[in-house]
Amino acid sequence: MTPDWSRLERRLRKVLPERAVVAKPQELLTYDSDGLSLHRQAPPLVVLPESAEQVAAVLRACHELAVPFVARGSGTGLSGGAVDEQGAVVVVTSRMRKVLQVDLANQRITVEPGVINSWVTRAVAGEGYYYAPDPSSQVVCSIGGNVAENSGGVHCLKYGVTSNHVLELEVVLPDGTVTRLGGPLAEMPGLDLRGVFIGSEGTLGIATAITLRLLRAPQSVEVLLADFASMEAAGEAVRAVTAAGVLPAGMEIMDNFTLNAVDDLFGTDEYPRDAAAVLLIELDGQAQEVAAAAALTRDLCLRSGARSIRQAVDAADRALLWKGRKSAFAAVGRITPTYYVQDGVVPRSALPSVLAAIDALSAAYGLRVANVFHAGDGNLHPLILYDRHELGVEAKVQELGGEILRLCVQAGGSITGEHGVGSDKRCYLDWMFAPDDLATMQLVRRAFDPEGLANPGKIFPTPKSCGESSRRAETIRLEVPATGRPVLEVF
Repeated sequence: MTPDWSRLERRLRKVLPERAVVAKPQELLTYDSDGLSLHRQAPPLVVLPESAEQVAAVLRACHELAVPFVARGSGTGLSGGAVDEQGAVVVVTSRMRKVLQVDLANQRITVEPGVINSWVTRAVAGEGYYYAPDPSSQVVCSIGGNVAENSGGVHCLKYGVTSNHVLELEVVLPDGTVTRLGGPLAEMPGLDLRGVFIGSEGTLGIATAITLRLLRAPQSVEVLLADFASMEAAGEAVRAVTAAGVLPAGMEIMDNFTLNAVDDLFGTDEYPRDAAAVLLIELDGQAQEVAAAAALTRDLCLRSGARSIRQAVDAADRALLWKGRKSAFAAVGRITPTYYVQDGVVPRSALPSVLAAIDALSAAYGLRVANVFHAGDGNLHPLILYDRHELGVEAKVQELGGEILRLCVQAGGSITGEHGVGSDKRCYLDWMFAPDDLATMQLVRRAFDPEGLANPGKIFPTPKSCGESSRRAETIRLEVPATGRPVLEVF
């Protein structure tokens, strides 16, 4: 049934400020994509609530009128998760930007979902604390979006992803009721519904208050930059350092194309332009521990084939080395405005072989692939560069992206590390999970959202959106009579 948009708009204007309802076609174009610009579709209606009460009022209206909704933060996601595909209200939380409570005695801070990631550390840095998860987009991405996608970042190698740093959530469920998940302690008795919600990509409700764990700033930090004549040697250095028992805060690799793009962006030669790859390593902790780890890391990198190693001399120098890595996507975008970012994960031991296979795929498809990634935990971010004006190129780009993810799964990895599944990778989810696994996930989803109103069509493969998944599902059903197994519906 097609929603009565006029009726819903009138209802929402009664419970929201005038400026909080967006209905003009030209204004709706602002919300036609997230950071993955390959997929675009403007929604019929957008609302920008400014409080938890307003979010609840919006979702109650959607529930009563059977209208689906899509939650959206800063819109920096890279999987199409915040894009309306089926005619839904887009609920944007970017105006909910209050720091609700700072509790340094217990190393906690509670914020609204629109608070920008880097603002959390800024709020407590003067007291010697910081918030560890740091996506590359941390100066623009929101905490609510980080929770939805379970975002990682440079420091997730040592400190973990968003789920490791969220204690409690205030959540508006799809029927408009408000609940709390988790609690003041890292481990609470009972079912871990907090953990279920984090990374659910907006399919279980909308978080309106988020309590985060803060960490003490480390006593000492060292950053090393090693450059290599081959990507394989850089990968071997990653293996050698982690195998030696050193646990860096972060380990990042950029290939030759990317490091040159960054140098061009800033008009410097900060990274050696002739290197096949550079490896950034950050070590933190107590001063003596960090000094010993830095000396061992230098030795292991040299033994793995590093041509030279630069060690940052002070905080400004460390920031300069990281600035290039944080700006890598923007630097590539300056060269080619259209590129497609993937987000596969592989075991560290598989890095050399998978990277070589990506190079071969790049050549076979005739599309350049730039590599910049979280090497320490094997989270790849291959950027497929293309000209959107070329006839049929987008289909070829997506096919190449799928083949890269297939490599990751075959190597024992995953189709996503931190960008989520969204709409972009839903057709690959059954490469990792059996039909009964997917059916169980849907049971969990329906426990929160029986009507299927929250971000419909995302994450899970469907016959309508995934032709290949449809064929697989048909094969499974054909095998049922012979095996005697019960039929499991794949949504």
